[in-house]
Amino acid sequence: MKQTYPLPVHHSWPLYERDRFFELGQIHGVDTLDPVPDMVDIVAPVREGRLGKWECDLTDNNRLSWSDEVYNIFGVPRGVTVTRDETVALYCEGSRAAMEKLRAYAIKHRRGFTLDVEIRPAQEPRRWMRLIAAPVCTDDRVVKLQGLKFLVPRATD
Repeated sequence: MKQTYPLPVHHSWPLYERDRFFELGQIHGVDTLDPVPDMVDIVAPVREGRLGKWECDLTDNNRLSWSDEVYNIFGVPRGVTVTRDETVALYCEGSRAAMEKLRAYAIKHRRGFTLDVEIRPAQEPRRWMRLIAAPVCTDDRVVKLQGLKFLVPRATD
């Protein structure tokens, strides 16, 4: 039987829907989260330790902070300082363009976004990753983006 894969996700959402898409403080209590029809099951990546947390500080030259799982996703040794430019270079071209467009929109309009992207990890085969991002605002200014990343099984072309 041929395995089917979820359709790619690509959309922006208002901050008031943040809890619908992710809540960093509730990740440990995934059994209590309501399912979201257009989201891949988030429980499996959490239980299997494949869900990573990340943050990009916009006030500090886009300084990145990653959990160990994000290092694993990108095939980068844990604890290595990675710049945003180095990370963005690991995205396949179409995915990079879509991510940059949604990122700019998220910052300008203070909206979160969810996007499936194809990446080329360091010394590993290409893979698909779900990127969930939301801005962190101080007053009316976006100071950070933060979110989750996890691998999504997809058919390769």
